[in-house]
Amino acid sequence: MCGIFGYIGDSNASEVIVRGLKRLEYRGYDSWGIAVAAQNALSIAKQVGPIGDVEKKLDLPMSTAGIGHTRWATHGRVTRINAHPHFSTDLSFALAQNGIVENYKELQKRLIKLGYTFYTETDTEVIVRLIEHEKKKTSSLLDAVRKAFMQLEGRNTIALITIEGEIIAARNGSPLVVGRNTTNKALYISSDTLSFAPFVDSMYLVDNGQLVRAVGTNIYCQNISTGKSIPMQYEPVSTRHSEVDKAGYEHFMLKEIHENPLVIAALLKQPAEEYERLAQAIKNARRVYTIGSGTAGIAAAQIAFYLREYAHVDAVSLVGADAKEYYDYFTPDDLIIAPSQSGETADVLEVLEHAHSKKAVIASFVNMPGSIMSRISDFAFMAQAGPEICVMSTKIFVSQIAWGYLLAKTIAGKRSDAINQLNKLARDMDDYLKKSKTHTELRRIARILSKKHDIFLMGKYQNLQIVREGMVKLIEGTYKHAHAIAAGDLKHYAITLMEDGVVVITAISRDSVYNDMVNAIHEVKARGATVIGISAEEEEGMDIHIPVPKETETSAIMHVVPLQLLAYYMAKLLGNNIDRPRNIAKSVTVK
Repeated sequence: MCGIFGYIGDSNASEVIVRGLKRLEYRGYDSWGIAVAAQNALSIAKQVGPIGDVEKKLDLPMSTAGIGHTRWATHGRVTRINAHPHFSTDLSFALAQNGIVENYKELQKRLIKLGYTFYTETDTEVIVRLIEHEKKKTSSLLDAVRKAFMQLEGRNTIALITIEGEIIAARNGSPLVVGRNTTNKALYISSDTLSFAPFVDSMYLVDNGQLVRAVGTNIYCQNISTGKSIPMQYEPVSTRHSEVDKAGYEHFMLKEIHENPLVIAALLKQPAEEYERLAQAIKNARRVYTIGSGTAGIAAAQIAFYLREYAHVDAVSLVGADAKEYYDYFTPDDLIIAPSQSGETADVLEVLEHAHSKKAVIASFVNMPGSIMSRISDFAFMAQAGPEICVMSTKIFVSQIAWGYLLAKTIAGKRSDAINQLNKLARDMDDYLKKSKTHTELRRIARILSKKHDIFLMGKYQNLQIVREGMVKLIEGTYKHAHAIAAGDLKHYAITLMEDGVVVITAISRDSVYNDMVNAIHEVKARGATVIGISAEEEEGMDIHIPVPKETETSAIMHVVPLQLLAYYMAKLLGNNIDRPRNIAKSVTVK
């Protein structure tokens, strides 16, 4: 969740770190902090709130080495004292963490008995005191870090800086990557490549159980448990999709919604051979599982729908945090598909790691290069959608479900048909987004919806997961209660909530369940509900019609766009922070 960034080079470290943290802010924006080494001492600046709001020069000395952190709070309130980095008692080092120390209470009690004092409410301070304790047993800070880190339970990555400007970072679960610029010899460490991509030419993906130590512009890697050296094999870094810019749009969310057609077009340029290889593996599988969390979990469910509907594959969708009951059922004959923006989602990775141990085949569709998910996959597909900065996912969701549709049609031997349909969809979606009438009408409907406390959405078949994603976007962006209803379940429970003043948003396609959806519209309308319908043609019973281009098999993907725009315009009307909704972060690297 949190973001870690470190730098050693010739530039002013605090300025470099601020730039890096701003590019990491989607990982957490409750508070931030920077520690720099200068004149054999450490100086720290910490504040509550987003780093993006910092405009004035920081009160930090000129330095060529430092670390920074942007926080999503897990243990401890959002306060300045709880912000990272945290000082050691003797001020000889400062440490930042991404993760959760699951056994921190046990460690803290032991350390208190040994005489250590705690000043914050965080689990991170336990790591600091534990390193201090281990340091008393050895003359090497590096060994103290190794021994302390091995006592931590849970997914954790840490980075610390010493008064001499040495940086040590260790990883178990939460991401860590090293970047270097071979021209100016600058070194970077970070939670992801996006933060330093424009400034480096190569990177090293630190693996679980590894530790790196940077002294000056030299960096070394070793195994945490054995202390043995590990050669660092660097990979080139592409800056093609590294620009973080609103490109004239008021918010990243609006820009990224407008990029929906581009991410579909990017899919169609990918080589067919990899799709064919995965298609064959799916045909050979006993069962296919799709898995994700949050929006990616909804994408996983839509991918499973496409696999069942168009490829006639036995596909079951799972939610990352609630898949434990399936662990005993994974076999080497199964295949698991995981869509993810970051490729670092903790609860999904836990399932994949278990499936990997059972020798199940893993396929992933990820947008972030170098992720753990990609590295443990037998089939690793990249979205190539460019950075998605808004915490609310829009273009990546569209990319994920379009990929799932293309994959399903490839399995069915109808790839060329899918490409034609997706090409048409991309063109129509682009036209739809460019029309001022589209935005004028959705702003008008957003004004109506923004006055409602409860919003219902209803769908079926190919549109069921789409209205669920609409629900997620409305909740994330507006902080209002939204509830997605399976139209077929309406009469079993949700119809009790239908009365005068209730709003129901529907998405309807001219498919095999069309008549069922029309009937459901009449049923809620008969109880007094106001019906807002998203469809190519206005249907009887709709009080407000949101017209969209007419698609066939891809109509559900088209229906996503007005729901995203409604969430955007409602959030704007309500004065909410659109790109950084409260209490959530984009990359959920803790459980």
